[in-house]
Amino acid sequence: MPTQPIALVEGVSEELARYRREVLSHIAYQLEFTIPENQTSAIAARERIAFIWKKHPAPLALDFKEQRDHIQRVSVNQKEVPIVFEKEHILIAPTSLKAGMNTVDITFTAGNLSLNRNDEYLYTLLVPDRARTVFPCFDQPDLKATFELSLIVPRDWRAVSNGHREERENWAVYPLPEALPDSLRNEVLNFHTYHFKATDLLPTYLFSFVAGKFERVTRTLNSREMSLYHRETDTSKIQLSLGPIFETHAEALAFMEDYTQVKYPFQKFDFAAIPDFQYGGMEHAGAIQYKAASLFLDEGATRNQKLGRTKLLSHETAHMWFGDLVTMRWFNDVWMKEVFANFMADKIVKATQPNSNFELEFLLSHYPAAYGVDRTEGPNAIGQPLENLNQAGTMYGPIIYHKAPIMMRQLERLMGPDALRDGLREYLKKYAYGNATWPDLIAILDPYTPTDLADWNRVWVNETGRPEFEYRIKNEDDTIKELVITQESEDGTERVWPQFFEIVLGYPDHVVELTVPMSTASVTLSEAVGLPTPDYILFNSSGQGYGLFPVDSTLLNKVGDLSSPLMRASAYVSLYENMLNKNSGITPALLADLLVKMLGKESEELSLDLISDQLSTIYWQFFTPARRAEWSEYLEGQVWGTMRQISDINKKKVVFKLYQNVALSQQAKQRLYEIWQSQQAPDGVTLTEDDYTSLALALAVRDYPVEDILEQQLTRIKNPDRQKRLRFMMPALATEVTVRDTFFASLKEEKNRDREAWIAAALGYLHHPLRAATSQRYLRESLDLLEEIQSTGDIFFPSAWLNATLGSYQSPQAERIVRDFLEQHPHYNPRLKAKLLQAADNLFRAERILFYK
Repeated sequence: MPTQPIALVEGVSEELARYRREVLSHIAYQLEFTIPENQTSAIAARERIAFIWKKHPAPLALDFKEQRDHIQRVSVNQKEVPIVFEKEHILIAPTSLKAGMNTVDITFTAGNLSLNRNDEYLYTLLVPDRARTVFPCFDQPDLKATFELSLIVPRDWRAVSNGHREERENWAVYPLPEALPDSLRNEVLNFHTYHFKATDLLPTYLFSFVAGKFERVTRTLNSREMSLYHRETDTSKIQLSLGPIFETHAEALAFMEDYTQVKYPFQKFDFAAIPDFQYGGMEHAGAIQYKAASLFLDEGATRNQKLGRTKLLSHETAHMWFGDLVTMRWFNDVWMKEVFANFMADKIVKATQPNSNFELEFLLSHYPAAYGVDRTEGPNAIGQPLENLNQAGTMYGPIIYHKAPIMMRQLERLMGPDALRDGLREYLKKYAYGNATWPDLIAILDPYTPTDLADWNRVWVNETGRPEFEYRIKNEDDTIKELVITQESEDGTERVWPQFFEIVLGYPDHVVELTVPMSTASVTLSEAVGLPTPDYILFNSSGQGYGLFPVDSTLLNKVGDLSSPLMRASAYVSLYENMLNKNSGITPALLADLLVKMLGKESEELSLDLISDQLSTIYWQFFTPARRAEWSEYLEGQVWGTMRQISDINKKKVVFKLYQNVALSQQAKQRLYEIWQSQQAPDGVTLTEDDYTSLALALAVRDYPVEDILEQQLTRIKNPDRQKRLRFMMPALATEVTVRDTFFASLKEEKNRDREAWIAAALGYLHHPLRAATSQRYLRESLDLLEEIQSTGDIFFPSAWLNATLGSYQSPQAERIVRDFLEQHPHYNPRLKAKLLQAADNLFRAERILFYK
């Protein structure tokens, strides 16, 4: 325990967190919020924090990221004390405390930053360090506490929180004075109080409540009652979605209980569907929050969308064990909760979806996203150091969500599935309702395998980047005499990623698949000696290896001959990565030509999604405008013709979406307009309200010469939340540049950035390639705003802001703007710099590919 005073800084420093962990225990919060219907009115609040304190001469700091005037009164052990507020902390003098149990009572006005207030509802979202933006607390993950909550809300609102709701009639927390005027008495009595019992032990970032005009649906499956709170108004979506939502949760809970041998660890299991929620979901114990659009699917939903919903629900359910029951001690290990949530979600899907192709789904779910960061100039490691929680949000991204599950799968292959499972069971039981670090887990897993996991862990967890593989083959008399596979880091350093993967030796009438135990920098594959010389070699045929694998132009002509969907998908991924690296003569035009041909041949919807995305990216970012014009008639014709020939309705819709995305000619735009105007989809394609909205937006960004397309679409939308979203986005798609200028200028004010999902969607259209000439001048100001975006926005908003802003540019001028910004800020926040370099990767590569740098 430190003997010197803790240096007080804004945020929650690691030094402060360690000190408080030593002096505090047995923390309990009692919270009360009075929420007016008007979203601009202040929220009166009060709380009592009880805790055991170990005597120490330093003041005790409570975290509260608000202005001093939000704090009205502070009492310690029933005695009012002067309010001392410095650098986002309320300081309690040690002379006011006593060794043992203490109570601190605070009357305050709740902060709005993380309350996500809307006209008819609000919800908290407090990860990673944003509980302190709402109420004073000890906002660090290793100070778990119980939370007892009272919400005073408009009478027609419902509410849900982590704890059980007590069934009481309305009761007055503040007794009404006898002389209260009738008008005020009626206003007060128009509220309802919800009281939620004390929770199980939770970190502050998992405390949550949702309140507003929601419908509640309750079902009981496997003897467990579950309630869903939602605002969906489309009766078709509701009817089609409720069954899968509840059933998937029930299946995921059953799987997790069986795999971990730990019963569901919390009081209840409810969830809320939030319109335009910032993330796919958030794992608040007993009160999960989801993006409504991810849960409520319509009759036009593809198999991939349904699979995505299953994985999302499984991911958040798995978090109840990994993250909620056992929580990382500090946010440098935030990836631990995410890797296991994704790892378990993949297992749940494999166990509960008998018709799924698990290996293919794993490959396409994780590898393109992980490569999309690891290949850039700003890669980050899975495990990252963290000095202050106010920077924790920058640690989130594809590496912890997608590279980490790949790493974990390699660990499972190294240890064996049963050994890893048994180690995880031991881990959960040992640290239940507590906190653990990655070294704590490694210490448990190490006895289950002869491999030195600490050494294995170094390159996979603590270092950035990916390996690049090469091979040498010697042939004699049409047989293989020697096959050597080598690896080094993509940056040229001699590093080794221990891993297993497979390669395929391809012949005219069959393939031979061999396992590569890549534990050193060079491996000689003895099993290949004596085999006939192959026509081609496909690396990573099983989709389990990680790195930049070699390809040659021969593979372009062989992909269609591969009978295995997994092998074809692995080939698509490797060909695309090599195109980006300008390797093996794989040019954008050559790869695009292959992908066009494979649209009609690819049997797997997941792979069809992948090649559609790759084809669209090549078209807009790696073709010059002149090449795009040359290709448009050919590409549109091929895509439209392929769509008409496909019989599978899901794949048919995927290809139609591609056609909508690449439409450039007048004929294509006219065809899309006629579909939108008549609301008559092409034969075999099911288009819903959301699809027609997407069509309207596509026409608007193309300046289709019909007035008020978006205004007309607005009248077709029935759900008020979706109406508000489109209304917000409309200025970003206006034909008049001055209207778009005004929209962008409005985003410079924090009050106009509270609808982050709407903003990201709008920016994607504002910076569409067809608008690049006029929108490029927004780039520098967008970068100048980045630090403020990080400070005031949720954890994924900086990346969403950058990706939507930079994601479509290809010009030397745009690259110069980014490079100049970086040169002029040599000491820029390193994590934000990494996010910027990640978002600009395709822009940088477009310059090298298109202008031969």
